[in-house]
Amino acid sequence: QVQLVESGGGSVQAGGSLRLSCTASGRTYGINYMGWFRQAPGKEREGVAAIGSRSGMTTYAGSVKGRFTVSQDNAKNTVYLQMNSLKLEDTGMYYCASGRTGDFWLDRYSYNNWGQGTQVTVSS
Repeated sequence: QVQLVESGGGSVQAGGSLRLSCTASGRTYGINYMGWFRQAPGKEREGVAAIGSRSGMTTYAGSVKGRFTVSQDNAKNTVYLQMNSLKLEDTGMYYCASGRTGDFWLDRYSYNNWGQGTQVTVSS
């Protein structure tokens, strides 16, 4: 099993920045990709960004492209999400997830391990 722990959430004004971290432990050798998802109250959980653990390939949701950057430090088993130019609509609980097999890295059903989430609140 894989354990994922997120950190770095908080409150920020619109236009500001935050960096989220997610550290994996346990059977990390089986991870092929890692993703960031978010969920606002009353809304579905949506994929934000993902990265291939070996390839380093990245993919982003259109709503965050150009503002968010996903990266990783494999030596630390840690994935990051740098969020710049934050908007009110970026508010939500942000989750880190790991997956082994799946073609659509922004699809929640491609993931089998999830962290507990970290709250991001953007205010005007």
